Amino acid sequence: MAKSLTNKIGVIIDGFGVGIREGLKKAKEIGADGVQIWAVSGEMDPGNLSVNSRKELRRTIADMGLEVSALCGDLGGHGFQDHVVNPAKIEKSKRILDLAMDLGCNVVTTHIGIVPDDPADPVFRVMQEACAELSEYASEMKGHFAIETGPETAAHLKSFLDTLGGKGVAVNFDPANMVMVTGDDPVKGVHILKDYIVHTHVKDGVRLQTVDPRVIYGAIGYQPLDHQNIAELVSSGAFFRELPLGEGDVDFDAYFAALQEIGYSGYLTVEREVGDQPERDISRAVSFIRKYR
Repeated sequence: MAKSLTNKIGVIIDGFGVGIREGLKKAKEIGADGVQIWAVSGEMDPGNLSVNSRKELRRTIADMGLEVSALCGDLGGHGFQDHVVNPAKIEKSKRILDLAMDLGCNVVTTHIGIVPDDPADPVFRVMQEACAELSEYASEMKGHFAIETGPETAAHLKSFLDTLGGKGVAVNFDPANMVMVTGDDPVKGVHILKDYIVHTHVKDGVRLQTVDPRVIYGAIGYQPLDHQNIAELVSSGAFFRELPLGEGDVDFDAYFAALQEIGYSGYLTVEREVGDQPERDISRAVSFIRKYR
């Protein structure tokens, strides 16, 4: 069992559903050390924040005794699998990292799309080229684009990351995604990806039946035979279910111990994407993590 965790605790304030300013207040109220913020569109779109606005937001966060653990820069649309739209996505991703740096943070979490099994697959090469460019930019900024785990096994993700030749593209480790979709072991995954983990999510869930990850996350050129029924099954929770911490199949004793064993010192950030009482669930999740301190 993990003992005396010293990691800071973060929360994704968008989970509160009350906007940035009120979300910051709620994060402070429940005792979080930091916040992750979605920064793709709306008030946190980099294009909507002037230099002065960024400075003011950074001061506001600091004055509340908080810091930014990461920004969420997931641009959807199967990640970076489509060479036609990748130039615009890469540019937008760079601007989100610029914003993160202006807010005193050097991590942007994202999904890049499912990495094909075969390196000879043209989509593999497209993703590799996009991520190599992002990695180079992030390295120059001393920052990271952190891929969220889940769409593929830890071993396969590592094999892809190893081809990029740097750590500018790294890992945002989400144990629940692995449990719910691929059935991969998060504890083993931590050790496999240990050289790349720069941010983590604390989330729980269960896998109800085996499913092709492409059904959950989508992939360019892929469509299930009965795609309408599949979509209904996904939305209804037929394949997996996210649950409050401690109620799913993530072994948090072993997971936190594994993070300690690899020397991970970054944030443990609570993510709660479902449920009708998010504030209660997020608050309880923070308390859950505190039991390990």
